[in-house]
Amino acid sequence: MNPARTFSLLAAGTLVGALAITQGMAQDAPQSAPAGTDAQEAATAAPAHESEGAEKQAKMPLLDLRRITPLQGDASAGKAKAEVCSACHGAEGISIVPIFPNLAGQRAEYMYWQLVEYKRGYLPQSTMTPLVADLSDGDMRDIALYFASLPPNPPLPADRPVDESALPPDAATIARGASLYLEGDPGKGIPACQGCHGKDALGFRNASVPNRNGHVPYALFPILRGQQREYLQIRLTQYQKGEITDSTPDMVMDGVGHRLDADTVADLSAYLSSLYGQ
Repeated sequence: MNPARTFSLLAAGTLVGALAITQGMAQDAPQSAPAGTDAQEAATAAPAHESEGAEKQAKMPLLDLRRITPLQGDASAGKAKAEVCSACHGAEGISIVPIFPNLAGQRAEYMYWQLVEYKRGYLPQSTMTPLVADLSDGDMRDIALYFASLPPNPPLPADRPVDESALPPDAATIARGASLYLEGDPGKGIPACQGCHGKDALGFRNASVPNRNGHVPYALFPILRGQQREYLQIRLTQYQKGEITDSTPDMVMDGVGHRLDADTVADLSAYLSSLYGQ
């Protein structure tokens, strides 16, 4: 078979796989875990980090989030509960340290289910792991709704630490990242990121508006516009290594992540972070 045709088929296969999962999200496929209601049982079904690898996955079912409903909670209550979060994510939801993500204006459903995954113990261990352990389901809902209510991309804090050793990406790196995001790379089997995260990296339009069945599955695809470059590099590398496979959205990224390498991770991260304030 012609090599170019082989590469094109690989890219198409990856994209078809992603579409199969996302289409299932809209078609109300059967669930393996309670996705649209109280997640407390899903979050505490087994001790966090009880075991490793396949053993952990066997102890707890995949989070099937194809039928989630709009998040309910109290954003005003979340403001007080989120005070501890500001140490890393900033008082206005803009990260103090570049390795932590910006949360201001992020989709509430995405943030809530990320917290659930941390509580389940399936995301790579980080400073979030012990902080989430004592949060109730109501706390997670309120905190997610609070950060979602904040305006995205506000002016950067004047006292924000600057890593002088981290050279800003050059124009060529950003251009390669833009091409990857918008067009993908058939030669590497990488589909265009805009298929899930939107051409403008703001996610699906009206993703938080319920469909005819009352579900909002596309709210789980995060807004990436202006996200921290270092954080994106860390997260994409985790997907590239297959370290995040706890939910149906994770499985979409898992299929894409295995086709990334250090260069494509760096290019995508540089492009998306360059959109801050635009």
